[in-house]
Amino acid sequence: MPQRNDASFDDVWEELNWRGLVHVSTDAAELKALLAGEPITFYCGFDPTAPSLHLGNLVQLLTMRRIQLAGHKPLGLVGGSTGLIGDPRPSAERTLNTKDTVAEWVGYLRAQIERFLSFEGDEQFGGANAARMVNNLDWTEGLSAIDFLRDVGKFYRVGTMLKKDAVAARLASDAGISYTEFSYQILQGFDFLELYRQYGCVLQTGGSDQWGNLTSGTDLIHKAEGATAHAIGTPLITNSDGTKFGKSEGNAVWLDAALTTPYAFYQFWLNTDDADVIARLKIFTFLSRAEIEELEAQVAAEPFRREAQRVLARDVTTLVHGQEATDSVIAASEALFGQGDLTALDEQTLRAAIAELPSATAAGGETIAQLLVDAGLTSSLGESRRAIEQGGVYLNNVRVEDAAATLGGAGLAGGVSVLRRGKKTLAGVLPA
Repeated sequence: MPQRNDASFDDVWEELNWRGLVHVSTDAAELKALLAGEPITFYCGFDPTAPSLHLGNLVQLLTMRRIQLAGHKPLGLVGGSTGLIGDPRPSAERTLNTKDTVAEWVGYLRAQIERFLSFEGDEQFGGANAARMVNNLDWTEGLSAIDFLRDVGKFYRVGTMLKKDAVAARLASDAGISYTEFSYQILQGFDFLELYRQYGCVLQTGGSDQWGNLTSGTDLIHKAEGATAHAIGTPLITNSDGTKFGKSEGNAVWLDAALTTPYAFYQFWLNTDDADVIARLKIFTFLSRAEIEELEAQVAAEPFRREAQRVLARDVTTLVHGQEATDSVIAASEALFGQGDLTALDEQTLRAAIAELPSATAAGGETIAQLLVDAGLTSSLGESRRAIEQGGVYLNNVRVEDAAATLGGAGLAGGVSVLRRGKKTLAGVLPA
């Protein structure tokens, strides 16, 4: 699990701000004092609206671990009940998943969350900051509609609920909003109240786009218990060009290796723009302030080395997928470009490595020249032959010397081969 690597931060509030993790919050002075004082219990919720968490959720998990490393006690909440509804999206109503599907996904998310928090607690605190998992289905499943309306709904004012950003956006759209999704903010507020009552929980973290739901809980605790609770909203992560971080043509980057392979995950971070890499290091790694500032100086002085990107890709992939998987994808990345041994790669890693590349299929008798055309590395057989004659074509990192050469039995693990033209133009060849 992630470990703290920075003795320069004795003030976790200062650290969260330096790392760019506080976009909005309740009273900052009170939060600073609260986090610097006796251990508190805090939580973050994760709804099972998909079979895996994604990079946006990773921001929350690492934020929770940072606060835990300061001695505080995290509650990881999986929304077995809120996941049956889903928080309102700005554009359209969610498709409701079946109870069996949501229950299955609860198990997947719980297993992912548990990798990032310490459930034994940290040695320097004698284990007193141990994390706990909770499921909001435990306190909502047996609650009647009448009791919910009388005991919780009475504290909410419709006018206030209508002003929440997601609700207002949906009301202004053609789709409108159902009473089901409109009520989501009450359910999330009730979670905070219940955790306050059961565990003395006084802080909730979440994305700033969830701010209305976060303050639903702080307001409810104040009205129902006469007590003060707090919330921290982390910024929505965007790239320096304004595009949404972690999405490419609508595809999320998932933490589950079956949905986003470790190789693709590593490459995502490796391709981070120079303008974004330092901010990513602050948010997604546990490198010290001094280490990040040193990498920042390297980006300014020698950006072509892309050392910060390599460190970022290595550290985050290790956090999510472990050291062994990271070593494998680094070896694959280097081998593809002629800096390592392709024959040492297992079939799964090799296929993941070429999954994003253009490809061709072959039965074995095709010429290399034809496969270059089929894979889109050249536009004609004539261009292929000239490229081979000029010494610029490689099959599995071995230079092709003969323009009439065939693929033959040159395949790697699983019959897969790698074609390369020049230093960086790659394609996969898959068995037919």
